[in-house]
Amino acid sequence: MRLQGVNKMKLVLQQKQQLNLVMTTELRQAIALLQHSTQDLYEYLKEQEQENPLIELVEKSDAYNRPKNKTIQSNEDYVNPLDFVANKERDMREILMEQVSFKQLSEENKAQLNYLILNLDSHGYLSFDEKELTEQLDIDESTYEYLISILQSLEPVGVGARNLSDSLRIQLDYYYPDELLAKTLVNSYLSELANKQWQAISKAENVSLKEIDKAFEIIKTLNPRPVTNDEDSEVTFVTPDIIVEYDQEIKSFTIKLNDHYIPDIRFNHSYTNEDRQLNDYVQTQFKKYQWLKNSIEQRRSTIIKIINVLLKKQSDFFNNGLKGLKPLTLKEVANLIDMHESTVSRATDNKIIQTALGTFELKSLFSTRMQTTTGEDTSQTQVKSILESMIKKEDKYKPLSDQKLAEEMKITSGIKISRRTIAKYRDELNIPSSSKRKEIKII
Repeated sequence: MRLQGVNKMKLVLQQKQQLNLVMTTELRQAIALLQHSTQDLYEYLKEQEQENPLIELVEKSDAYNRPKNKTIQSNEDYVNPLDFVANKERDMREILMEQVSFKQLSEENKAQLNYLILNLDSHGYLSFDEKELTEQLDIDESTYEYLISILQSLEPVGVGARNLSDSLRIQLDYYYPDELLAKTLVNSYLSELANKQWQAISKAENVSLKEIDKAFEIIKTLNPRPVTNDEDSEVTFVTPDIIVEYDQEIKSFTIKLNDHYIPDIRFNHSYTNEDRQLNDYVQTQFKKYQWLKNSIEQRRSTIIKIINVLLKKQSDFFNNGLKGLKPLTLKEVANLIDMHESTVSRATDNKIIQTALGTFELKSLFSTRMQTTTGEDTSQTQVKSILESMIKKEDKYKPLSDQKLAEEMKITSGIKISRRTIAKYRDELNIPSSSKRKEIKII
């Protein structure tokens, strides 16, 4: 059988021009370097010193003032005496176990209680499955309930509860044993309380709004988190990467990069060698040394260029705070300093700026543009500030809905905004809905 209509295959040599973007190792490192905070840059330089024998870091005289976010030692023999100072703060579990140790209990019961304490979550709740815990402890249900009763008798009051309702009930039994309505509300109407459904509770329990208000005020004195989360209670200190100050003499703002503790990078001449076998290696490391110095200087230059633009475009912010923040995008700044938008984005990542009016994330100085009914531009941050102010001034007994807030903002500020956008901004500001903001009006 003969096949017809089949084209003969030919091998053809063609020349095709194509442009491919190849990201080199140096380019990837330069991008990462631009995104580093000043503290991260310090750590990165220490790593480079270990990897490249041609890099020699010379610590500056005020290097001891550098932030201590992480312990980094330039000398392996150096020992910081502060590392041996005891931390006086004790974990809440240790305090609970100490209370157990003073109880008149068998050693077995103490060990079982300590196990339960170790299973408490960060807020003091025992949220593990009861069946699972009884199996792990190899005890029956009555013994488990006995242990729970002891655990819940410890301080702070409310610890060892299974959930929020349980914790509030324990606190009511301890502080307000005679407040029966408050206990009923905690046991059966927490959701209604959260949603301010006062009329429904009043009807269901046949009590007045005044009685509900009194009980609610008592409940508000209780602690929904019997154990304060250690991470929440810790004060977090941030180290600014950029400091902007107003100079009274020149009547202008000055910029200072807070990198005084960044060591000088010097060439280590002890590794220069005439050996041909080492020559290629030395040349490669020397190029890395040169790249590092140039990249750090470029990083400084880029940040300063961006801050200079911000000083001009956001002068009202530096004088009046967030309420003076004008709409400004990364692309606008990139065009003004003749750089790509992605470069500006990376340079502003992980950076903190300190001003006379407070410390802010550098990215927060950029805001999307919104237009008013008069054709003027306003920033997203300003809209949020107006929204927050409106809600603070509203009638507590008749709070404005998202739609009403949108209409009011258009009338008073000339800002045309949708109900959905209002809801989005309200959520970002951690402001509850109108139904949850509503207060009880006692007649």
